[in-house]
Amino acid sequence: MRAGERSVRTRLRDHVAASDPGLLRYAAGLRTVGAIALTLAVLALLHADVPHLVAGAIAAMVATFAIREKQRDRQAVTLAVGLPVALASVTLGALLNSRVVVGDLFFVVLIFCAVYGRRFGDRGTALGLIGFQIYFLSLFVGATVPALPGLYGTIAVAFLSSAVVRFVLVPETPEGVLDRLRQAFRARLAQLVSAQLELLDAGPDEIEKALEHVRSGTARLHETAMMIQGRLEDGTSDASVARLLQRRIADAEVAAERLGLLLLTARSTERADTLTLHLPGAPVPSGGHLPVREEATDLLRRDLEVLRVIVLRPVSGEQGTGLAHVRNRLLGYRDEENLPPASPAVKDVFRGIGEAARAVLGLRIALDGPQDESDDTPSTTRSREELDAEDAAIAGAEEGEPEEAAKPTGLDRPTTRAAVQVAVGSALAIVGGEFLSSQRWYWAVLTCWIVFINTASTGEILVKGYRRLMGTVLGVVAGIGLAGLVGHHTWTAFALVLVCVFAMFYTAPLSYTLSSFFVTAALGVLYTLLHTYSMSVLVLRVEETALGAACGVIAAAVVLPVRTARRTDELLVTVLDRLAEVTDAAVGQLSGGADGDLLDKARELDQALAELRAATQPLTHPITPLRARRNTAQYVVALLETCAYHARTLAAAAELLPTHPSIAADPRLRRAGQRVMHNIAAIAARVANEEGAPEVQVETGPSIASLLGPDVTPRYGRITDRVLRHVQRLDEAVMGLARPLGVPVATPER
Repeated sequence: MRAGERSVRTRLRDHVAASDPGLLRYAAGLRTVGAIALTLAVLALLHADVPHLVAGAIAAMVATFAIREKQRDRQAVTLAVGLPVALASVTLGALLNSRVVVGDLFFVVLIFCAVYGRRFGDRGTALGLIGFQIYFLSLFVGATVPALPGLYGTIAVAFLSSAVVRFVLVPETPEGVLDRLRQAFRARLAQLVSAQLELLDAGPDEIEKALEHVRSGTARLHETAMMIQGRLEDGTSDASVARLLQRRIADAEVAAERLGLLLLTARSTERADTLTLHLPGAPVPSGGHLPVREEATDLLRRDLEVLRVIVLRPVSGEQGTGLAHVRNRLLGYRDEENLPPASPAVKDVFRGIGEAARAVLGLRIALDGPQDESDDTPSTTRSREELDAEDAAIAGAEEGEPEEAAKPTGLDRPTTRAAVQVAVGSALAIVGGEFLSSQRWYWAVLTCWIVFINTASTGEILVKGYRRLMGTVLGVVAGIGLAGLVGHHTWTAFALVLVCVFAMFYTAPLSYTLSSFFVTAALGVLYTLLHTYSMSVLVLRVEETALGAACGVIAAAVVLPVRTARRTDELLVTVLDRLAEVTDAAVGQLSGGADGDLLDKARELDQALAELRAATQPLTHPITPLRARRNTAQYVVALLETCAYHARTLAAAAELLPTHPSIAADPRLRRAGQRVMHNIAAIAARVANEEGAPEVQVETGPSIASLLGPDVTPRYGRITDRVLRHVQRLDEAVMGLARPLGVPVATPER
């Protein structure tokens, strides 16, 4: 019974870790709710009235969510500096509240400075946010000069409560976050293997759904890998440990993605296109059930189940011998003589399972330390020796200084442009808001401010404003119901506010509409506590929100505008440049060139692609009327994801060269990769120079393998054949970009 309870608890923990990597959303919500609850408890003991309780709750929330730095000492400094900033802001709010023109002008200047402060990093962003939100608090509670001493004490209690919760009750260290992210990576890797198992067993009517689960699992695993990448520097003891973990995460990600592609190919009558795994709605390759004998199917199913167990469970204790035996069998698939009888496509799947098992072994050693080697077979011993050699090579590698890109200046700097835009939009919102309500005009300003956060183009601001308005409308409806339930029961109301605040922070990374819904519902309850609740107030909230969103869009479209097309083109060029860097370095190393920071370059490519994917959201949003443009954007992003997958795989293969004698460099690969590099450069030049640029064309011709001659496979074996396959698929994917981007294709004459 106890074992069963532990099993249920373990599965629940793995599910939570996979759904919320690193428990970052849960910790953010818990920390904010804890700070508010502690503030309310302290103020209640001091017999504070309801307005001060509301002010304390808002100040505690701001003091908690504004700070985003990863190091605890930097968090403490920012929190300490933020307190005098908050006190100065509430003082100015109380002094200028009755001076309409001067107060409005100062509010616009404050907004400009708060946004401009983002150029100074996380601390500048936090202090600007604290200054703006506390000034907003003074307007919300109607602060006056005589009430300032009480508000000072309330804000001080809120900041101290936030510090206690952050550093004592719900502490967070870079090492702890990284450890939880690693657990999430293993949980999501196991979920992806489960989805691949579902793909194996899916019938003709179920394969679409199964393939969508594989796509989703692959994307979620990649997301977690990117999150780990962002925490390695702060969460590890030294650079060599960070590089080792980065390498093991990359190996596991590439092996898992390749296994899914091999499974899809085995189900098809022809080799599956990698694009199928990256393009939602892509046609499923033809083919029914797996075309193999029943014994091979059963063995494949059992091996995938074993792989999932190995991912999640350490090989130790009473179950170690059994798992070690099956793990040895999976690693044995890396040797040709250990493959079971099956078709060539299914043999590739078994090979993929062997490579995935090796990646999981390396990941296990990197995360949990050395394992018992008493039950190792020769195949397992070989895999361990390869991993040890890689570890030694990584530990001895010197990390070069990162190159700094040229930074924009003046009005081209994003923070300066955004500061000017939001200042103009806020000025419009103040004027329009005064016409709607001379008492609550600041709601329009708040919405205008919020729609500019984490946005970089007019289209992004339009989509965010739309989502804000939708969440507000739904939140008003919920606020009406909650206000009726609460009445004037103060602590019941605050309990509902805490629930809404937690839900707001937990859902914020998932859905901006949901986050806006919960914050609006909480505000409806706060209005009830301040005895200002009415149907007209909530309707006014919707009107002010719509006005603020409209002012933000107008300012973004008129003042120093960044069109969505321009933004996406700039990011597309960046992605192509990063793709060229990774491909050139990987092919160069595979052809005998010098070693490079391939994994770092691959992650820079992934980061650039993530930014492009976010920037295309206005083009791919379901409500967009431009269906053809939406389909083109989805197709281009999917092709780039396919290119990134093959580039990552080439980088991983190139990293194996120094430590694997079975993989030899081939100088002819450099010649084979020249066409790919030329085509990437041609497409980037076409996108970057729409007008006045010389005509550029991409080149096509014979297959990559034919450029190397007929003796490639017999001489270098299956590994070189796989490398050539990825270069060939990368070449095809780059060629696929030419048509939607309008780049002409030139076929060389024989």
